Amino acid sequence: MTRAAGDGAFHYPLAQNTWGEAERRAAIAVIESGQTTMGAQVAAFEARFAAQFGAKYAVMVNSGSSANLLAVAALFFTQTRRARPGGVAIVPAVSWATTYYPLCQYGLKLRFVDIDPATLNFDLAALEQALDDQVSVVFAVNLLGNPNDYDAIGRLLAGRNITLIEDNCESMGARFGGRSAGTFGFIGTFSTFFSHHISTMEGGVCVTDDDEIHHILLSLRSHGWTRQLPLPNRLAASDSRGDFHEAFRFILPGYNVRPLEISGAIGLEQLERLPGFISRRRRTAARVKERFADLGGVRLQSEIGESSWFGFAMTLTEETNIVRDQVVERLTEAGVETRPVVSGNFARQPVMSHLLHETPGPLPGADAIHDRGFYIGNNPMDDDGLDQLHAAIKAALA
Repeated sequence: MTRAAGDGAFHYPLAQNTWGEAERRAAIAVIESGQTTMGAQVAAFEARFAAQFGAKYAVMVNSGSSANLLAVAALFFTQTRRARPGGVAIVPAVSWATTYYPLCQYGLKLRFVDIDPATLNFDLAALEQALDDQVSVVFAVNLLGNPNDYDAIGRLLAGRNITLIEDNCESMGARFGGRSAGTFGFIGTFSTFFSHHISTMEGGVCVTDDDEIHHILLSLRSHGWTRQLPLPNRLAASDSRGDFHEAFRFILPGYNVRPLEISGAIGLEQLERLPGFISRRRRTAARVKERFADLGGVRLQSEIGESSWFGFAMTLTEETNIVRDQVVERLTEAGVETRPVVSGNFARQPVMSHLLHETPGPLPGADAIHDRGFYIGNNPMDDDGLDQLHAAIKAALA
């Protein structure tokens, strides 16, 4: 709940702890079992996760960033390569850093496409213009709980040799056309970081319906070895010399991004509560949209499909005279925690000097978010808390 600070002041945080007694018991049980490295709890979490979101397979890793890394890497190791160094990957100009880094680390050139300043997802007209024969990957990002229009994206990619992958790290529980966001791409990624829809402390998940990709993800997650692969699998036959040799046979240049067993156990408890978490976020969003309808000079993110409402992104309109930094300063003084909308226009970040990229057109939507956008959390509130939040934002905009 939004609460008063010790001195009675209003405090509206970016995120709140969602753990209860069940999560604490699950963590203690893992510690007492002595099996703290990846094991049966992680496997159970993966099975439950895949079933809950309508995917054939789920592979848990140690963060959403690692999930993005494995999703990109896997495209380079399929028998029919879905990506090769020197190709182009289309990305939206607003996302988190680790949407972009793995693409460049594997030799792809980023092609930045503008976002719709209302939905914060792909500007579909800009996406269409950016498509050509150089593009091998489109990495769609469902920003802050909001799914993309996958009907429109599907039409744009139809008949092209382009692999769609999906960064759903901020949008667990979102749906489009009755289907879970994160399952439209060849691979989809999720995050279970503290501030996200469920929390396993740190954690991430890749989902896919493809057998070969599933086996590649399993190998890449654990050093590139064969130990966790099922038999038979799509990557390698078993070593005829026996388990002694099989246990340390390396076939891919992989990583160690395995989750802890405690994360799997906590994740199982959090998945049970996820429908309630999502319902509460949607109820809060409906109340916020209704209560904030009278606020001039600021625009809330527009919903596509069924958003899971990670938080509330707000953009000052061009008509308002106040600058964003002043609004943020006033909100901070009023006890409302804020942050930029993800990373703003990432093409303007200093790190871009290290990344192979191109920007074929202007990015006015991303620039609007970068210069005039801010974000507040989605926390349960009673009517008094909602009134206080409304008053704080109204005063900050005055």
